[in-house]
Amino acid sequence: MQRPYCSAILHSGPLLLASLLLESAPAHAQSLMAGAGPNRHVNIYNTDLAVLESGEVRKDLPCTVTPSKPTLGFDLRFHAGYEVTIPLKEMAGNENMLSIIFRVSAEGRRDQPVYFSQRVRVPPIEDDAKGDAYLQGAFDLGEGQYHVDWLMRDRAERVCSSYWDSEAALAAKDRPMSLTLAAGAIQPPNIEQFKEEPPVQRINNEPPLNVKVLVNFAPQNSLSSTLQPVDTSALVSILRTIVRDPHIGNFSLVAFNMQEQKVLYRQDRADAINFPALGAAVNTLNLGTVALTQLSDKHGDTEFLTDLVRKEVVSGPQDRPDAIIFAGPKVLLDENVPPEALKEAGDVNYPVFYMNYNLNPLATPWKDAIGHTVKFFRGTEYTITRPRDLWFAVSEMVSRIVKSRNGRQSSSISSQ
Repeated sequence: MQRPYCSAILHSGPLLLASLLLESAPAHAQSLMAGAGPNRHVNIYNTDLAVLESGEVRKDLPCTVTPSKPTLGFDLRFHAGYEVTIPLKEMAGNENMLSIIFRVSAEGRRDQPVYFSQRVRVPPIEDDAKGDAYLQGAFDLGEGQYHVDWLMRDRAERVCSSYWDSEAALAAKDRPMSLTLAAGAIQPPNIEQFKEEPPVQRINNEPPLNVKVLVNFAPQNSLSSTLQPVDTSALVSILRTIVRDPHIGNFSLVAFNMQEQKVLYRQDRADAINFPALGAAVNTLNLGTVALTQLSDKHGDTEFLTDLVRKEVVSGPQDRPDAIIFAGPKVLLDENVPPEALKEAGDVNYPVFYMNYNLNPLATPWKDAIGHTVKFFRGTEYTITRPRDLWFAVSEMVSRIVKSRNGRQSSSISSQ
């Protein structure tokens, strides 16, 4: 079959299956073909291209496509996509293969769409099978208006097609935020949460800030036996937002988990955070098991947090950072860190912050153990519920750290 040129780049977009009856085959990346512009053409069957160009909704293969509204994530990029349901009886037989192709184009650039494709392997299904198969697709966007042309076909060449418009827009009060995707940008979703962070251009006319960040990698639900991707994504986004601030040039990181009562990863005074190494450490978490020693010690969690604060906050003059930042979900303990242990830190002359990641603050409005600790040091607590909370918290936090450091330097000069 002849394959025409089409002005676009083809990506392989992941499809998440919420049914054990379907299994996704590895993505088969299409070949890129040279043409009017470098890397701007892709191979696609004439029949598929005709369906996408027609704009006509087809139900040869019965399915229901429900677009999802673009939503801004903690990674400061819009996440869009769709959900698909297919009656299982429509795929009855020995096996089948669903081929999905869709293209997304930004307003004013309809001649430069971005194509996504995926193949989904369907195992044998009984003729009298009941219920539906459920699939999802996703892609990331910058601000702007977009059009989506979508189709799915099976081995019998039956087609289901759908078309919709989508808008990714910031609310008026979120306008000061800098997104990580440019307006009109279209990309596959970022699956690797712990990929290396690109270099950041730091401010050169002043010494870089030195911060120590202590992150509790734990799920929102303290009783959960797994760390959900949504929680990991938010915590990593908090770290990345801090790292991307041009005022900060030195990072010390302590990643810990309160449920396992252990430090997972440590990095001291580096010019960047090693996210791949952090990810490898976080992946060692085994929240479904509890050590016998933890069961026998009713206040082991309080003792762990106390030791952590003693070691990381109580430090010599040469090791003192410009600020300490706690981050993570609420830590609700039977006992908070004893005041006498906190007094060992003496006069902490640098700011202490707590970025409390809490998706439902009304459910737990009271302070947790870390919140009480930060309050003892006259620190500031931010509740991170939405992306805007993260953006404005880091902006205000950095401003306070700069002001605090400049104040200490002025005091030191005047005392000489």
